Amino acid sequence: MDNHVNATLPARSGYITRNRTAVSLLFLINGFTVGSWAPKIPEFAERLELSKFQLGLMILVLGIGSLTLMPIAGAQIARHGSRVVSLAMAVCLLPGLLALTLAPNVVTAAIAIFLFGGFMGAMDVAMNANAVAVEQSMRRAIMSSCHAFWSFGGLIGAGLGGLLIANFGVFSHAVVATALAAITLAVAWNMILADQPHPDTKKEKTRLPMVPLPWLLGLVALFSMMPEGAVLDWGALYLREELGASVALSGFGFAAFSLTMAAMRFAGDLVRDRLGGVRTLRICTLFAIAGMLLAGFAPTPEIAILGFAFCGIGISNMVPIAFSAAGNIPHLKAGIGLSVVTTMGYSGMLVAPSAIGFVAEHVGFSVVFIALPALLLVVLALSNLARYADGISGGGH
Repeated sequence: MDNHVNATLPARSGYITRNRTAVSLLFLINGFTVGSWAPKIPEFAERLELSKFQLGLMILVLGIGSLTLMPIAGAQIARHGSRVVSLAMAVCLLPGLLALTLAPNVVTAAIAIFLFGGFMGAMDVAMNANAVAVEQSMRRAIMSSCHAFWSFGGLIGAGLGGLLIANFGVFSHAVVATALAAITLAVAWNMILADQPHPDTKKEKTRLPMVPLPWLLGLVALFSMMPEGAVLDWGALYLREELGASVALSGFGFAAFSLTMAAMRFAGDLVRDRLGGVRTLRICTLFAIAGMLLAGFAPTPEIAILGFAFCGIGISNMVPIAFSAAGNIPHLKAGIGLSVVTTMGYSGMLVAPSAIGFVAEHVGFSVVFIALPALLLVVLALSNLARYADGISGGGH
């Protein structure tokens, strides 16, 4: 029976196609824009005379904007297809950096940052849905490398942004970053895969799914992204305050984590094509658990940095696999499944930093890093759901 099914399936395409290039550029644009925002934050806070607490509220507004528009994006993808929504949200996101730079007061800045977070999150859902469609058309895994392009874009945006702001000021930086993002979008525009749904599906009333699969995959994304948020937001402080690392050495924790994550995301698609989604997720989760425990029990900063590097190897492909699986749930539109999973996943990135900071204030960061693997054990228990990601390569649902 399997032979008959495989005989009716189209052959796999080559590794690089126009559609894959285009969706990779969408991830690059989104990551670049987010990375470009990071070096603007100090000036943003100083210009608006924000205290640390008020700046925290502003960043919370950005997250709320993302979580608000993500489900709306999922509904629009179901009606219009991911290409239309990706392009629309990318165009809306383009002026975001300029709006944040020119906002004259707290109220307009709050509106600008809400919309910036909203369009960023909505584009995230749409480009992930388009990546799923490209995976299905190619019958190859591409999600991990797409997320690698997001990480690469963030690295370019943050690095270039710091240089431009230091030498030319925040407005010139915003203009240059916006222009570069616009040029990249123009290059990708005509190559983006069109995945318009069947006309009958456009008339269906879009609602939250009542089946458990997307919510369980959302739990996988949530529990994968919370440890990621812990390393990104608190790793350097842990190295400095609890392990006595120098300022320079404490930066290597994030660098090691980012380096292994980016490298493994570029390699992740080939690994998943060979091993399948379930086995890849299990191996990655075990690496993440080992890395987190190594960092938490580390007697020296160097051992903790090694632990963070292992975390990067593990966490790198956990979320991309969850997203691929969400886009291939049987009898559920890709946009709806992805909106649930991305919203739950990114809510972990939003809630985790403040919650972890509160807990660490009372028990220390080492205890937090030792406790976080409990969440990854849940991911391990749910890892069989990653089989839905293998639908792209001819596997049954």
